[in-house]
Amino acid sequence: MPAIVELEQIRKSYVRGNEHVLVLDHLSLHVDEGDFFALMGPSGSGKTTLLNIMAGIDRPDSGSVRVAGADLTALDEAALSTWRSQNIGFVFQFYNLIPVLSALENVALPLSLLRMSSKERKERALFALEVVGLADRAGHRPGQLSGGQEQRVAIARALVSDPRIVVADEPTGDLDRTSAGEVLALLSRLNKEFKKTIAMVTHDEAAASYAAKIIRLDKGKLVGQSASTELEKTLETK
Repeated sequence: MPAIVELEQIRKSYVRGNEHVLVLDHLSLHVDEGDFFALMGPSGSGKTTLLNIMAGIDRPDSGSVRVAGADLTALDEAALSTWRSQNIGFVFQFYNLIPVLSALENVALPLSLLRMSSKERKERALFALEVVGLADRAGHRPGQLSGGQEQRVAIARALVSDPRIVVADEPTGDLDRTSAGEVLALLSRLNKEFKKTIAMVTHDEAAASYAAKIIRLDKGKLVGQSASTELEKTLETK
């Protein structure tokens, strides 16, 4: 499969007060289209920063970022926003649903950025809810849903624009074990049945086992990569 993510020599740092913090240290990573991989590592290892750069939310200080055929470092903010809406679906730990809107209206929100009729938006949102098994909850507001159902609505929202990549940052961190298993099984289905590339940050080894590949970071460097059912293999790092 061709690479859908090509990161070369990525360096990223932040200034916190008087301190200069290096988060990613000349990290390189290639991901094939159709992969489902989990990013793991201790707190502060750079997992979420790496995910955000991959998704076009953040920019590196230096290095090359090529994702879904686009050089993200060459795009201005308007072009980057358009690229994200066409290529990336986002799933977060805390759902980020709008309480006063129904599940259907929450799922349809990303489509408001695209040129299509209200009828088509509704049809696509309903289909996305069907995919996650919640078509019968289309009229319910978030407060009328369980945590697991809310996260599945959030996944439907991530899918509604038919992105090539779904990025999930601790998607089960606020769920009980049963609901977490349902959400992870759904992500696995999206990968296998719908051929979505899934990039997931997690601290949970059980959650990571649903991915086909585990990529480990420490202190801003790639330190290990393995199939989720195999022993970790140490990589050469710079």
